[in-house]
Amino acid sequence: MGLSVLVKAFFRWSETAKACDRAKAANALGRAYLHSPMTEDDRRSTYVAMTYLLDDPSPKVRLALAEALACSAEAPRAILISLCEDQPEIASRVILCSPVLQDRDLVDLAGRGSGMTRAFIAARPQLSSAVAAALSEIGDLPECLVLLDNPTAAISPFSLLRLAERHGTHDAVRGVLLERLDLPGRARHLLVSQASQALAASGLLRFSLGESKLTRLNREIGVSAAAVIAGEVSFDEIPDLVEQMRINGQLTPALLIELLCRGKVDFFASAIESLSGLQERRVRSILATGRMHAVRALLLSAGLDHTIAPLFVEAVLLWRHAVQTATHGEIGSICQPLLAKGSKLASSEAARQLLDLVETMLHQDERRQARQYAAHLVVDAA
Repeated sequence: MGLSVLVKAFFRWSETAKACDRAKAANALGRAYLHSPMTEDDRRSTYVAMTYLLDDPSPKVRLALAEALACSAEAPRAILISLCEDQPEIASRVILCSPVLQDRDLVDLAGRGSGMTRAFIAARPQLSSAVAAALSEIGDLPECLVLLDNPTAAISPFSLLRLAERHGTHDAVRGVLLERLDLPGRARHLLVSQASQALAASGLLRFSLGESKLTRLNREIGVSAAAVIAGEVSFDEIPDLVEQMRINGQLTPALLIELLCRGKVDFFASAIESLSGLQERRVRSILATGRMHAVRALLLSAGLDHTIAPLFVEAVLLWRHAVQTATHGEIGSICQPLLAKGSKLASSEAARQLLDLVETMLHQDERRQARQYAAHLVVDAA
């Protein structure tokens, strides 16, 4: 008896068979399509039978069919797509493992499917950057968290930035993103800014510290965090991050002085270039070899107030000296000499506040060096 005849008999039998029996038959039909030798007519008849099963009123039947077909590269694509849009338990079987589904299928499913569908797609092993990009643009918070928790998903730097822009105000997303080593500098800076805003909005901290102290603490944390991020980003990322910070009004004198004191001169130069509108080559030439008056004119063109410009000029000259006298490629800190010379240049409250920041950095460096020295002693004693 030919298989096509059996399929016709299956139609008649399924009208009265119990759901559990139909489920067994559906699974057998799917496995036969994949693994049994058959003529073209038999294969076509089997395909029609499986299509018929997509409308079976019992989810057990459709689940059995999905389990038979899901992991095979030979399964019919149209039937799999239909199963992907079925109940979650059924859809998950196919979405999570089917090799038949292509990126365009997954993107289409993400666009027209439910949040649960997008979550299944986000959890799919070896998810491509194209599908991850689609999810980062349209996914709600739960499915984006699933995407970030997928260790094999290929998430591009731009998609990470979009996730930060769309969901960075949520603590869980912010935490997962900040732990990623491949997070681009712009995204990291944005997330730190959002964390700073959350800190400022804390009623408990406002009550405990007071409004003025919380505001000052928040400002100092923001500046220090921005300086740390500036030192960690790749050279190619610097211009975009600088532009983002310029637009947001975050290229402040406090940040610029910390960049100089921390030796983040590439970022400092890019910031001055952005603020002054001068070409990169001109800015770097003046910072590296320009006379004192040329450096001062450059800083004034970047919008620095004339009362703090002398302090920055001194910092630039001290940085040059530190580079020239560096031993074993290690550039010394300019905080101590800047404090010594800068006290004569602090003719305004703004300049004195910058020197206070430099003193804070000096104390932080001293404490860090003390901890490192103590750690070495412990290791040597072990």
